[in-house]
Amino acid sequence: MPLDTDRRFLLAGTTYTWDVEPQSWTCHEDRLTATAAGHTDIFRSPFGWTTKTNAARALATPPTGDWQLQARLQVDFHADWDAGSLFIWSNDDTWAKLNYELAPGGTPSVFSVVTRNGRSDDAVGPAVAADGLWLRISSLDSAYAFHCSADGNTWHLIRQFSLDSTHPVRVGLEVQSPIGDGCEVVFDNTTLTPTRLAHLFDGR
Repeated sequence: MPLDTDRRFLLAGTTYTWDVEPQSWTCHEDRLTATAAGHTDIFRSPFGWTTKTNAARALATPPTGDWQLQARLQVDFHADWDAGSLFIWSNDDTWAKLNYELAPGGTPSVFSVVTRNGRSDDAVGPAVAADGLWLRISSLDSAYAFHCSADGNTWHLIRQFSLDSTHPVRVGLEVQSPIGDGCEVVFDNTTLTPTRLAHLFDGR
């Protein structure tokens, strides 16, 4: 449900703000549907070739201490690198995202990007056979873990890392279509909770 006429909305009890708005969006209870505009991305090439910061992203202030952001994503893929993601933002040069993304060749896959000092570390994870994917970010002792799941019960560790930033972070959702004309992403079962990840490697 939108709040007033600005960029804020309430999703599963958490207030998010669009830092960059998508082409269109609707929100109801724990479900957000957002359409990425064409040729949008946030990425800083490790080789210094490309910098893009125009992907739509909605961010919220996380709970104090340990927390977890989780959602199930469905993406209407059209072009390579169309994606929806969970996102951590510290500043322009320091951020990370966990993507459900269309790999070149047409295979939906897990991608993750960690950006420090203005350079992105882009890693390719497993292919996804299902028509949707659960993603989760866990903040744990001032570091982070990315997990994915096909069913929301059995989780797989994608990466663990630190952002090495003294700036506070915000967390949320991102949609992108770097070389395409846009794509629709549905986030449902979305939660941001003050909970601690109990088991790093199996994600329970």
